[in-house]
Amino acid sequence: MNKQEKVAFVIQTLQDLYPEIPVPLDHKDPYTLLIAVLLSAQCTDVRVNQITPLLFAKADNPFDMIKMSVEEIKEIIRPCGLSPMKSKGIYGLSKILIEKHEGKVPQSFEALEELPAVGHKTASVVMSQAFGVPAFPVDTHIHRLMYRWNLSNGKNVVQTEKDAKRLFPKELWNDLHLQIIWYGREYSPARGWSLDKDIITKTIGRKSVIDAATK
Repeated sequence: MNKQEKVAFVIQTLQDLYPEIPVPLDHKDPYTLLIAVLLSAQCTDVRVNQITPLLFAKADNPFDMIKMSVEEIKEIIRPCGLSPMKSKGIYGLSKILIEKHEGKVPQSFEALEELPAVGHKTASVVMSQAFGVPAFPVDTHIHRLMYRWNLSNGKNVVQTEKDAKRLFPKELWNDLHLQIIWYGREYSPARGWSLDKDIITKTIGRKSVIDAATK
């Protein structure tokens, strides 16, 4: 298979497996999604989905969030890890949303990335999932799979994102990044991985990855 055929195979396989694509983080609007994505750094989505209802019961908008102290936010989100940094980020960005954006989440990468604790990946998730703007947020699953599938060299997530955007059609980015995440969790995890179950890697995978798995 040439590169184009490999890409087509990935798209078709993911489409067959995930015709309906659930969004991993529970949320009801751009603000709650932004907070959930921020909390998901180095924390599982399952854990985040257990914590956000507790936080959002007290504050599901920036106006209520800044009525709480950083310390109160920190106590609630502690199980997600990195709580000192995340609680300051949540409080700080809520304040900026009120002061600069009338309490609304801005619909641009630049404005989102100016917010405390919001990096490029978080901004990309919000832009794609809340506003439908084409983006390709690269998490650990996508980074791992793009390398396993020999579609990126795995040097860093910046390079992986560039490669993904170059290889996949723009109109599919928002679906594909979620489909790849679900596929990574179910068929191609980092640990306890079975090549037999992983049809995509088995079919188009990097030779060194397949060789290592079949030894």
